[in-house]
Amino acid sequence: MITTDVVPGVHRVTRASTNLYVIEDGGAVTIVDAGLPGMWDETTQLLRSVGRGWNDVAAMVLTHGHFDHVGILARALADHRIPVWAHPGDHRIVRHPYRYRPGRPRLMYPLLHPRSVPHLTGMVAAGALRVRGVDVSSALVDGAVLDVPGRPAVIATPGHTDGHCALHLQDRDVVFTGDALVTLDPYSGRTGPRLVGQGGTHDVSTAKVSLVRIAATGAAVVAPGHGELWRGGVAEAVRAARAVSVP
Repeated sequence: MITTDVVPGVHRVTRASTNLYVIEDGGAVTIVDAGLPGMWDETTQLLRSVGRGWNDVAAMVLTHGHFDHVGILARALADHRIPVWAHPGDHRIVRHPYRYRPGRPRLMYPLLHPRSVPHLTGMVAAGALRVRGVDVSSALVDGAVLDVPGRPAVIATPGHTDGHCALHLQDRDVVFTGDALVTLDPYSGRTGPRLVGQGGTHDVSTAKVSLVRIAATGAAVVAPGHGELWRGGVAEAVRAARAVSVP
């Protein structure tokens, strides 16, 4: 599903409960996260719908390196040689998207949380089992403002992965939270602001501490890696996330 202007100049592709964002700025584009392999055609369609193409994409910036956030990278690099940005703490899993340690074994989640099944099977149908890793071109640095379209500020938010980062688009009052704060947990099927279940989150304690850094942005809109945008302010989203358990 394609949604244009979720905030002005920011567009979204959603498939299998997974979001990829396109930021327009000054005739060029930054893509935040790279979804699943099956999202390539919709991303191409979105770019065309706003008068852009792959040659306008100046950077692909990753909140983290899990398989469902790097799915179209290999093709983007092979076809268009687009620079890829990620935090050094996640360079290894961007290269090897399945080699990460969750906080809890994943196999039991469909049995314990049946509402997860449509989301997890949707991911498989969108190519979750055939993601190819890539080498990262440039390193995200905590506190830096990237010289890419949109000029997002980098906020280190470890916990979901060691190198997870949120990205704050200050002039549009939106923070891209990746999987550090979502409104749909694919591992449980639960909705509303929360952390991703321990089947996907490496260290819940650290992830909870990182919520403080997300709240400090004061952003009006939260754009998560999974689920709908939250427009009730980041402070309220963080408060709600802290109030729910992490399965």
